[in-house]
Amino acid sequence: MFKKILIANRGEIACRVIKSARRMGILTVAVYSDVDRDALHVEMADESVHIGPAPAAESYLIADKIIAACKETGAEAVHPGYGFLSERASFCAALEKEGIVFIGPKPKAIEAMGDKIESKKFANAAKVSTVPGHLGIIEDGDHAEKIAAEIGYPVMIKASAGGGGKGMRIAWSKDEVRDGFDRARSEARSSFGDDRVFIEKFVVDPRHIEIQVLADGHGNVVYLGERECSIQRRNQKVVEEAPSPFLDEATRKAMGEQSVALAKAVDYQSAGTVEFIVDRDRNFYFLEMNTRLQVEHPVTELVTGIDLVEQMIRVAFGEKLPFKQEDIKLNGWAVESRLYAEDPYRNFLPSIGRLTRYRPPREGKSGKSIVRNDTGVFEGAEISMYYDPMIAKLCTWAPSRLEAIEAMGEALDGFVVDGIEHNMPFLSALMKHPRWREGRLSTGFIAEEYPEGFTPAAPDENQAAMLAAVALSCNLIESGRRERYADRLRPAAGPLRDEWVVKLGTDYLPVTLLEGVVTIPFEMDMRIGDETATVATDWRPGDAVWVGSVGSRKLTAQIRPLLNGLRIDWQGISVRLKVFTPRQAELDRLMPIKLPPDTSKLLLCPMPGLVVAIAVAEGQEVKAGETLAIVEAMKMENVLRAERDLVVSKINAKAGESLAVDAVIMEFA
Repeated sequence: MFKKILIANRGEIACRVIKSARRMGILTVAVYSDVDRDALHVEMADESVHIGPAPAAESYLIADKIIAACKETGAEAVHPGYGFLSERASFCAALEKEGIVFIGPKPKAIEAMGDKIESKKFANAAKVSTVPGHLGIIEDGDHAEKIAAEIGYPVMIKASAGGGGKGMRIAWSKDEVRDGFDRARSEARSSFGDDRVFIEKFVVDPRHIEIQVLADGHGNVVYLGERECSIQRRNQKVVEEAPSPFLDEATRKAMGEQSVALAKAVDYQSAGTVEFIVDRDRNFYFLEMNTRLQVEHPVTELVTGIDLVEQMIRVAFGEKLPFKQEDIKLNGWAVESRLYAEDPYRNFLPSIGRLTRYRPPREGKSGKSIVRNDTGVFEGAEISMYYDPMIAKLCTWAPSRLEAIEAMGEALDGFVVDGIEHNMPFLSALMKHPRWREGRLSTGFIAEEYPEGFTPAAPDENQAAMLAAVALSCNLIESGRRERYADRLRPAAGPLRDEWVVKLGTDYLPVTLLEGVVTIPFEMDMRIGDETATVATDWRPGDAVWVGSVGSRKLTAQIRPLLNGLRIDWQGISVRLKVFTPRQAELDRLMPIKLPPDTSKLLLCPMPGLVVAIAVAEGQEVKAGETLAIVEAMKMENVLRAERDLVVSKINAKAGESLAVDAVIMEFA
């Protein structure tokens, strides 16, 4: 077995590879850019090598620097992770030339399957069902419009070298083709250094289902079941699960066997993924083959018990697969939620900054479920604008799908991240969404269910009562601690007050204490409205997570102190609460409401990012829907358009300038 390997990647996936290598007794080498000097993967590895400035094009994408790091440290092999150089045949060939093993497929397979255009041509020749489309190079916008008209709308415009949802646009009409073509080509050029795009038919109400394959260098190929990846935003996966709630055994077998046949046709070696679009009648069409480890591989590992990274390393060393197809069994259900540094309340725009608090849920077995958290960050780490916004991949396993979803919901409610905005509220709300729980999915799920974007759910009457009980318990526990301060000048006298009012948003909920004393652990009977419940918890002042029960219902919620109150985040609900005496509540009702400032005549930068272009000039009249500016953040271009007819009075930013969130880009008359 290899004695030392180098991981040509960063963040979560680098840490993931290091864990398997460590279990196998293999030493690891990390590479890092300027901004990753103190990153978690650097700390975890046995050795580390600096490879350049922050931009990936000057560090992680420079093959010569990776090879030099291998020679410097004596690494015998390179695991590329995903992204960066993982699907670049020239990198694989360069390693082979230097006598360094690439932990992945051979250049022939990467060339045949790694390019979306060439892979479709190859699949057609191999009699694999593919989506109708134009596989040639698109010359310009006029050419794109002509091809789209021939295929029929809607169409998908995709970067040939793309991945992760970048360089991808859907066009529903002729008017959307040219802009989609320009944006896809621009993103492809900046993200992959390859601006080729192609166009194919977009299947309406599609599911994105992929088959995991594993092959060795001795002609053995197996498929490890499927992953459902239909919950996507901007064509980027957000939640994945294994197996799919949609496939039957016959379809699973057909997709698996076709994937194995395709892998054998290109002499594939290592872990790879064959992606399909599946329509409502379970007809499936080949999309592409990712010749690398997928981001969502943990759900497959959880339902099969097979360590894919370990098998990749063993295959690269020349070993045979230790199992056959009949040995592969799918056990239980697994769900993965991708935690991204993006603001769900601002249409999921990127967020950067320092993680002032990072407290993931405890990993391992809990009851019938298992929690796993693959991450590359730690409390105090910096989320920069240079790389993918992923913070962590939270995974849960349970015997059934609904049990795995329930475990995920509880794990998300207990996952505390502060300092940046993140999509955890959305993920938490999604776990309670009826359509998701029923498995009625498509790649348009998020756009269909949240057409106006995501907003915090308003608690219903029962939820409001539970949150009021939680807020009052926190208030009583904190007050009880203050009363015990040794140097308190005026301790409270008399019995504990029975009557309280909890303000939740703009509602005032009366709460009556019935029986119990303020201690830790806390247990007290309360009446909220017409309902009576026992509230029990071990929560202590300063704890970020409240775990306990209200009546018969268990509850895990996040607690954040505010001025004269607190904020509770639970199941996608985010509310501010204050605890009053009845007299204080009377007076609070008389307080004036402060209105937010008027920003209707300003174009604010919706996220930290780089100004790619300013599309208007001062004094210009602009119609609703016209482009005002383009801002790039975390490899994605965001087009800012006019919401109504207006006149530009002043421009405060210019192309090439880096802006903070809410910076004023331009003003309107």
